[in-house]
Amino acid sequence: MSAVRLEHALVGDRVESDVQVTIEDGMITEVSRLAGARTSTTGGFAAAVPEVRGAPATSLEGRTSTTGDSEGRTPTTDTVPGLTLPGLANCHSHAFHRVLRARTQGERGSFWTWREQMYRVAEDLTPDSYFALATEVYREMRATGITAVGEFHYLHHQRDGTPYDDPNEMGRALLAAADEAGIRIRLLDTCYLAAGFGLEPEGVQRRFTDGDADRWAERVEAFGDDRVGAAIHSVRAVPRDQLATVAAWARSRQVPLHVHLSEQVAENDACEDVHGLTPTELLAEEGVLGPLTTAVHATHLTESDVRLLGESGTFSCLCPTTERDLADGIGPSRFLYDAGSRLTLGSDSHAVIDLFEEMRGVEMHERLATQQRGHWTAAELLRAATVDGHASLGFHDAGRIEVGQRADLVTVELDTWRTRGAGASAETLVFAATGADVISTGLDHREGGLDGPGGRAASASERSVETTPEPA
Repeated sequence: MSAVRLEHALVGDRVESDVQVTIEDGMITEVSRLAGARTSTTGGFAAAVPEVRGAPATSLEGRTSTTGDSEGRTPTTDTVPGLTLPGLANCHSHAFHRVLRARTQGERGSFWTWREQMYRVAEDLTPDSYFALATEVYREMRATGITAVGEFHYLHHQRDGTPYDDPNEMGRALLAAADEAGIRIRLLDTCYLAAGFGLEPEGVQRRFTDGDADRWAERVEAFGDDRVGAAIHSVRAVPRDQLATVAAWARSRQVPLHVHLSEQVAENDACEDVHGLTPTELLAEEGVLGPLTTAVHATHLTESDVRLLGESGTFSCLCPTTERDLADGIGPSRFLYDAGSRLTLGSDSHAVIDLFEEMRGVEMHERLATQQRGHWTAAELLRAATVDGHASLGFHDAGRIEVGQRADLVTVELDTWRTRGAGASAETLVFAATGADVISTGLDHREGGLDGPGGRAASASERSVETTPEPA
């Protein structure tokens, strides 16, 4: 058992000062605010917290405790300066898209032209190169305060579509990469069966498909790893008569089920042409929606779609940096939340890996769309990035600094050019800080993930793995 003393900490929806967190076996056993200590962030410079080792502390849950001293009580570390919050959950990731960062910006185009460049990257990945690439991506996530990732994984087979000797070898490479980087993962093994409505997979898409949902389920069942969840790529990539099979597999095992939903107007139009339904209505009719399900993007929705997602308790995962990078559009985030769909966040294509920017982007996009401010509070956006995000990945014991939760602690420096003078507040985290301001990331109270001072990326000579070559 040990105790860590935090200068400032996000406890529930409030920032508290001089907080002690007691930890045993990676789990939080007590959260207390030390009595008699005062802090100040006036002018952006936090005053020194007086040392009160051995003084009484008032529990934030109504109990009292005592900090450690020479008489054998729980040892307390020196005060951790800055503002500490729960680890962040990145709920939508395609690790191999990271290769495209800044490389697709030299010409005009759309999501569909970008996709062709993405496919060229997917053609050449092997289990070894995927492990190397994903390890670097997950290290970058952890360096920016992310402690859990939902990896939306559909790159299953060899280039010609033939399964590897171990048909889950590519997925195992991602799990190993997460272990190497020190990040918690939910591998969302994705069913991908068609190139579009009524179209057979072609080209690199042969790497994605298992042929039908029953064979997808058979392959995933053989995985034998409780970190594996499920995903439906989209209504255009999984035929209507296959959707229920994937949903039933996830529901019978009580694991998360994620699905790309209405990211593009063209997908909506094609779905209505074929089925006479919006993608959301189609998922509802086939039993896909519900509290285990996350709708990723949910950009182009009708009022009926919003109601269906909310009433079913389906999560909505927005990825603002990717949605603006790909010119997808702005989703109705506030309407979804008010209807009952909890918000989560993802960095998706990794044009940027920064959950602080994703939080900020949700509010800023609403301002641009409506010409009004103040749609989301900082506390609501922090819940999306922490407790609700973890819940959507099936990690219900993470995302809060409270008793019974994992000790995933992320500390943001309050004396950087971005945060200086902003104070220790939820608003500073959401509207001022960036991933570059993270100075420590602890998973189950094990620190790591920062590749160098200030979270800099390791140089090529420092890396333990090689990165994937540039796309052709």
